[in-house]
Amino acid sequence: MRILYSHRIQSHDGQSVHLEELVAAFRAAGHEVLVVGPSFYAGAGLGAESRAVALARRVLPAALAELAELAYNIPALRRLERAAAAFQPDFIYERYNLYHIAGAWLARRRSILFYVEVNAPLAEERSRFGGLRLVRLARAAERFVWRAADRVFAVTTELGHLVSTAGVRESRIAVVPNAVSLERFVRRRDNSGHTQGKPVLGFIGFVRAWHGLDTVIRGIAETLPDLSLVIAGEGPARADLERLAGQLGCASRVHFVGLVAREAVPALLAGFDIALQPHALAYASPLKLFEYMAAGCAIVAPDQPNIREILIDGESALLFDPRRKGAMWEAIAHLASDSELRSRLGRVARNEIERRNFTWCANAARVASLAEEDLAGRRRG
Repeated sequence: MRILYSHRIQSHDGQSVHLEELVAAFRAAGHEVLVVGPSFYAGAGLGAESRAVALARRVLPAALAELAELAYNIPALRRLERAAAAFQPDFIYERYNLYHIAGAWLARRRSILFYVEVNAPLAEERSRFGGLRLVRLARAAERFVWRAADRVFAVTTELGHLVSTAGVRESRIAVVPNAVSLERFVRRRDNSGHTQGKPVLGFIGFVRAWHGLDTVIRGIAETLPDLSLVIAGEGPARADLERLAGQLGCASRVHFVGLVAREAVPALLAGFDIALQPHALAYASPLKLFEYMAAGCAIVAPDQPNIREILIDGESALLFDPRRKGAMWEAIAHLASDSELRSRLGRVARNEIERRNFTWCANAARVASLAEEDLAGRRRG
């Protein structure tokens, strides 16, 4: 099949992992894929951002910056129109982004099958965490794109429910969790600790305040002084976390390694004895969990429905009650003192990736199968 992949991603970050891994999986299965997005993206480096976008965010009032996002659909639609005319896609696959409605417009105008991958309810998320100003307009744009889709691919059941409440029929919603390219990760032999008696805690991802890393740093300083922590990634919370580690006197045991290239992630995770997901939004399918599992890490994560869709408490991870103070540190302390448990959890987590096929190739195959079914239905209709 011929797939037109539409996106509005600006930088090579977690979003780009989804794009590039899924596109590679489609192509490995024999499909032709044409990726259409911002011209800046192709030449952007890890964590880079368009200068024009950065300038707009810095100098424009928030409401005007959001209107500029909406205006971006004019050149985006022109690019998509030219691409569709030349490529003649069987369907459009779009990674949803707030105010990005060009793909929905094009699909409607040309009667092309339109699929949307949703990783978060961005109107809600940016309203809570990003200072969204034009909330009613953002929600209207979000509903327009979701309702225009022939299918919406939500990464968790909870997110699927949120899409449904926006007016999308449940029969058009498919839950497809995030995934990993398993072949990038070598199965580890054990998880007994890299320094005798001092297991290494690890976290990888965008460093936001709500990730709960401040709690981890406080725990290292006050609860388990024999542990060290590696934080890989950049984000707005990093400076505050570095200051906190200095104030608490544990800066020598909290290592900030910054952005890590994709090809270096498996080696980084091989150095984690206990991999952390201190906090997770209720609708998220954290990409890091699949990478932790593939790397055979012993995982500590919050016990909530979206996480239980991926991990099994006591079998592939230790899950803690996020509502109970100190619960995360009880789980960490338990793992830190039991190397056999760490090894078993890591081994089972790796096996679960294989058993449940949490891979990008499996995700691509499911999308392609549904597309064949929907295209056949259109031809019959």
